[in-house]
Amino acid sequence: MNRSALLVLCGLALAATSARAEEPAPVSPTTIISQNLDMQTTDEESTFVFTGLVLVRGNNISLSCDRLEAITIRSQRDIIKDEDKTALGQVGKFKRMLATGRVRIEQGDRVATCGRAEVLPGEEKITLTEDPMVRDGESTVVGETITLFRGERRVVVTRARLTGPAIKDLGFPKGAPAPAAQTPAPAASPVPAAKPQP
Repeated sequence: MNRSALLVLCGLALAATSARAEEPAPVSPTTIISQNLDMQTTDEESTFVFTGLVLVRGNNISLSCDRLEAITIRSQRDIIKDEDKTALGQVGKFKRMLATGRVRIEQGDRVATCGRAEVLPGEEKITLTEDPMVRDGESTVVGETITLFRGERRVVVTRARLTGPAIKDLGFPKGAPAPAAQTPAPAASPVPAAKPQP
């Protein structure tokens, strides 16, 4: 179980670091707490479903949600090693992770909240939907959908609203008189056309 918990956290770390490149941090122990865990393994993949007050902590990240589903793809080498056919088996690379219900991801001063977060490690992409919000320091982004692309330092937001630090006042200095309003020059009167001579 500890191995599967560590693999789930590694996938979540991808989600949390997608918007900002950072130096790799040392791996620390991972803890996943939930009221229930249902796991199913086939020859090709394993599915982990954590439900009920799910909390993931470790390696400078914390995630909380109501339900977390992680699907991993097993390599042929791991299938061959798994001769005893235990229920846990060997866990491979992440194919997809889906966190739903009051999702909150925290890393440092960065916080993301939404109703649904889908992580596709193969595409290095995270999609936040259902009232997503990402707050990083003084800046906040909200939208209908927020998609983060790891390694590209790119975020795509539909129906976006960005709130950032205050912009410096670009108006007149305090106490200085306002410049006199300039009156427009009078319009030139039309010049009468010359009369033709007989």
